[in-house]
Amino acid sequence: MQSPFTQEHDAFRATVRAFVEKELTPHALEWDRAGIFPREVFRKCGELGFLGINHDPAYGGSGLDYWYVTAFAEELTRSTNAGVNMALLVQGQMATPIINEIGTDEQKREFLAPALTGEKIAALGVSEPGCGSDVASLKTTARRVGDEYVINGSKMWITNGTRADFITLAVRTGGEGYGGISLVTFPTDVRGFSVSKKLDKVGNLASDTAILYFEDCRIPVRYLLGEEDAGFYHIMTNFQGERLVAAIGAVAGMERMVEEALRYGSEREAFGKPLVKFQVWRHRFVEHLTAIEAAKRLTYHAVDLFDRKEDPVKEVSMAKLFAGDLAQRVAYDCQQLFGGMGYIEETPIARMWRDVRLLTIGGGTSEVMKEIISKLSGF
Repeated sequence: MQSPFTQEHDAFRATVRAFVEKELTPHALEWDRAGIFPREVFRKCGELGFLGINHDPAYGGSGLDYWYVTAFAEELTRSTNAGVNMALLVQGQMATPIINEIGTDEQKREFLAPALTGEKIAALGVSEPGCGSDVASLKTTARRVGDEYVINGSKMWITNGTRADFITLAVRTGGEGYGGISLVTFPTDVRGFSVSKKLDKVGNLASDTAILYFEDCRIPVRYLLGEEDAGFYHIMTNFQGERLVAAIGAVAGMERMVEEALRYGSEREAFGKPLVKFQVWRHRFVEHLTAIEAAKRLTYHAVDLFDRKEDPVKEVSMAKLFAGDLAQRVAYDCQQLFGGMGYIEETPIARMWRDVRLLTIGGGTSEVMKEIISKLSGF
């Protein structure tokens, strides 16, 4: 398989790696314990062009292909802090792509441009307390009154939710089902908006995840993204990018975990020889390396389709399903090799094991991926 990365991609990757290893990795444990990371990280990433990699240059993006995004997502895993990684990817690859794609010039200048510089923090507001993967059941309403929408409802599991300056928000403007859903840009300084609660999660601790509440919030109709009642299609399209970066991060994260485990297993001895010299571990890691390579090939195939703007839904779903499920087994065995040290939070492998659990839940569960794949396979 010929590498999809050019010398330009490699140079960009080196820039990302240097930034991550200098600015993020040394603070991984500190930021997890704090449950947040400095807002300045968004601004630094914006200055380096990391938040607008594939966005329109007219609004501060770089207009690059998706292989640059792939390199960025892969190198982020070196931070050993999945919460920071997720927050940055929400900013650049989940909350803003739809504004870049269908937003008006005014919306792009007010919301997209400052998000790409890191001046404003963005969140994506789709999930609700009673509605996760079943987007068609969302209940947050936006009722049109003259030249305004009056928004009522709540959102849950919202990354960057406690400090977002705006939300790319899914609302119900029409009747029940997928046909009545719209997307709006929602500035969080609107009266009636509140952060109901910051959620205490099992992992991804450095990313703030919140329940949001909307009570008679009024925004101008000009904040509507695209056409009214046509938001479901755009949400589903947006999900492909979200699921794809999850698969990319899962594969790269597994590579990091195996590297860390093999390093430790070469240094740590038991019964007179390094752990990796025991056949049980050699064979187990050979199996994992083989499966990770398969996951990478599948994921890169999905990236290729996505980058060429072909229909990638089946392949993206397969990549997220396969990589996410595999990551659970890889993380377990890597932690097991570390023994007691693998149960100490100061050890990166312990945090990786804890954080990787989200991969089969967030952005569409593994069960939802299987349903999508089965439908697209004709059964």
